[in-house]
Amino acid sequence: MRFVDTNVLVYAEQPDAGEKHRAACALVRDIWEQRDGAVSAQVLQELFVTATLEMPSPYAPAVAKRIVSHYASWKVVPIDAALVLEAIDIQIESSLSYWDAAIVAAAVRAGATELLTEDLNAGQIIRGVRICNPFAPT
Repeated sequence: MRFVDTNVLVYAEQPDAGEKHRAACALVRDIWEQRDGAVSAQVLQELFVTATLEMPSPYAPAVAKRIVSHYASWKVVPIDAALVLEAIDIQIESSLSYWDAAIVAAAVRAGATELLTEDLNAGQIIRGVRICNPFAPT
């Protein structure tokens, strides 16, 4: 199982992102083919907000909703009190921001072996989840 952070999905939906767009599209396509994608409710929320407000060419809310609905067919980890408390523990243990720790906690709950993001230290393993930056030079 691969847990996908918001930034990867944003690049996949942002054609003017150049090489990051191409890399994200290839990765998302592979996840669809392998059927091993996971996100959290937090990722879906962030994707909607970014797609409608923060992208260079924002999408209309109805279009962004269709994009979010597309990824909502993957395994989705809900946000509940237990996840919040787990994220706080991860923040304390790993010196991450709370929001990054919440992503890690959701990846752990999803049973992911990899967390695909450019926001954390690639190669780091937190609670059995390897952090992978799909945009880092190989």
